Amino acid sequence: QVHLVESGGGLVQAGGSLRLSCAASGRTFSILAMGWFRQAPGKEREFVAAIGWKADSTTYADSVKGRIAISRDSAKNTVYLQMNSLKPEDTAVYYCAVSKVPFIVPRTTREYNYWGQGTQVTVSS
Repeated sequence: QVHLVESGGGLVQAGGSLRLSCAASGRTFSILAMGWFRQAPGKEREFVAAIGWKADSTTYADSVKGRIAISRDSAKNTVYLQMNSLKPEDTAVYYCAVSKVPFIVPRTTREYNYWGQGTQVTVSS
């Protein structure tokens, strides 16, 4: 089992920045990738970004490319999501997740095994 705790969400004006953190504990040796997803009210959970745990391979949703960067600190078992130039449409609950799927950096919810409780990000116009 891997336990995830997100932090760093909040209220920010459009154009502002936020940095989300997600700390993993438990059976962290099983982590092969970590990702961020988000879910707005009335919408399905959608992929934002993910990073491989053994190498620095990353992948991003087209909607956030150039504005959001994912990074990790393997020693701290922590993944970060730096969000810049935020837009009202970025408002959602942001979830981090752990994948045990080998060889790829997954982009779908079904490829992730453990999930955090989520942190709210609200961007005002």
